[in-house]
Amino acid sequence: MTFQAAAYAALEARGPLQLHTIHRRDPRSKDVVIQIEYCGVCHSDVHKVRSEWGKTSYPIVPGHEIVGRVVKVGDQVKRFVVGDTVGVGVMVDSCRSCDNCKDEQEQYCDEGFVPTYAGKDRHDGSATYGGYASHITTDEDFVLRMPQGMDLSRAAPLLCAGITTYSPLRHFGAGPGTRVGIVGMGGLGHTAVKLARALGAHVTVITHSAHKQDEALKLGAHGVILSKDQDQMAAHKGHFDLLLCTISAKYDMSAYLALLRRDGNMVVVGLPDSPPEVSLPMLVHGRLSLSGSLIGGVAETQEMLDFCHTHKVLCDVEVIPMDKINEAYDRMVRSDVKYRFVIDMKTLPPAG
Repeated sequence: MTFQAAAYAALEARGPLQLHTIHRRDPRSKDVVIQIEYCGVCHSDVHKVRSEWGKTSYPIVPGHEIVGRVVKVGDQVKRFVVGDTVGVGVMVDSCRSCDNCKDEQEQYCDEGFVPTYAGKDRHDGSATYGGYASHITTDEDFVLRMPQGMDLSRAAPLLCAGITTYSPLRHFGAGPGTRVGIVGMGGLGHTAVKLARALGAHVTVITHSAHKQDEALKLGAHGVILSKDQDQMAAHKGHFDLLLCTISAKYDMSAYLALLRRDGNMVVVGLPDSPPEVSLPMLVHGRLSLSGSLIGGVAETQEMLDFCHTHKVLCDVEVIPMDKINEAYDRMVRSDVKYRFVIDMKTLPPAG
C-alpha cells in the first residue's frame, strides 16, 4: 500500500523542478514515516537532476539532507516513536551482510548502498525519491536521531556535508598537534573548517578567493593561504600533516601535494569532471599518501551529529521556500551562497 506525497521533481534533464505527486510506501515492519521539515540542497543534486553524472532516470526527486519528525512507525520498530526528531542522509539501505556492512561501513557496501534518491529499493525495485517532498518512508536502521535542541535548518546539511568531511578528518587523525589544511571553502569546506577546529587541529584554509579570508577566520581557521599567491604557497611547503580537498573544479594537484610534510596525506572528497594528474615522484620522495573518502556509515553519522551538538557545530545556511529551488540551483552553480541552501518544507504545497 502507498500514500500520496507532494514533491518537487525534475521530469527531464534540462527542465525545471516542479510540483509533482509521488507515492510513498506505507511502513513495512521496520519502517518509519517522516514528515520532512527541512531539506538541504547539495551540489550533487544539481549534477543528478541535470544528468551530468551519467544518465538519470526521470522523474527524479532530489534531496539527501533530510530532517523532520516521525509520524508513523512499523509494528517492529524499536528505536523510534511518533514525535521523534530524526534525519536521513545519503543512503537508505545496503546489503547488511558484506564485510563492509558488518563493519558499520555501509557506504562501502559490496553491492552498493541504496541512495536516498535516484536508486532502487532492494525489496520491490521501486525508485527511491528524496527529501524535496512532504514525507519519506525509510527503514529505521538508516534513520538518525537528531540531538535535542539542535537548529534543524542549520543541522540538515550535516547529513551530507557534515559526514563527508567529519569521516576523513576522524579517520586520518585530525586533532591536537596536527596541522590541517582545508582546500576550498564552499558547502563542504566551511563545514570542514568548523569540524577540524572542534577536533583540536590547527586549521588553515587554502582558497583562490581573496574575499574569503576574513570569513575563514570567523569560521574558526587559524590562517588562510591564497592558492594564487605563489609566495604564500612556497612559504608553506612541507607544512601540513593532512589536506582535505573539497573542491570539484579542475586543479593542479602537485601544487597542493607540495604543502605536505613527510608522511603527509591528501584526502579528496570533491570530484572534478576531469581527474587531475598526480606526480608520482612527489608521492615517492615524500612518502606521501593520496586518499579518498565517501560519506560515512550510519553509526559514524550519528557520532558526527552528537559531536556537532556537543561542540555547537552547525552549517551556515540560507533558508529558501520550495518555489525558489530553480533559482537556488543557478545561484549554487555560480557559488552565490554562504554556504548551503536549505529548503523550508512547510512552503511545499499539498499533494493532489
